[in-house]
Amino acid sequence: MKVKRFLTEEPSIRKTLLRGTAVWLLLISAEVLHGIARTALLAPKTGDFKARQISVFSGSVLILSITYLTIRWVGSRNKNTLLRLGIVWLLLTLLFEFVLGRKGLHLSWHRLLSDYNLRKGGLQPIGLAIMTGAPLLMERLKSRHQHLL
Repeated sequence: MKVKRFLTEEPSIRKTLLRGTAVWLLLISAEVLHGIARTALLAPKTGDFKARQISVFSGSVLILSITYLTIRWVGSRNKNTLLRLGIVWLLLTLLFEFVLGRKGLHLSWHRLLSDYNLRKGGLQPIGLAIMTGAPLLMERLKSRHQHLL
């Protein structure tokens, strides 16, 4: 699908993507603070790589929690739109991680990519999959909670 058509096919998609990007900024800010805490508090006790593995799970809980609290504000209940939003979050996160890692933190490609190698214990793909699915998953969970009340 062409990007222009994707952004203009219905007005609510544009609204969802704009609000969804605002939520992503909140998510990535929380993840930066989470990374700082991991480096300062957990890594000295467990080692850097083990701390990064553990933080995939705590970071996923953080992502799901923030998404749950903000998903109705994002403004869509449409499955395809929410999946698209998750893909936008995935792409923005990858761009952010690699630009920050290379330009801001001066990390090597080997170091950056080590988090993505599942066979060698890198668990980042799990966290990214959770982030990608978070808008749809949390909208569905929120809908079920609304029906129970």
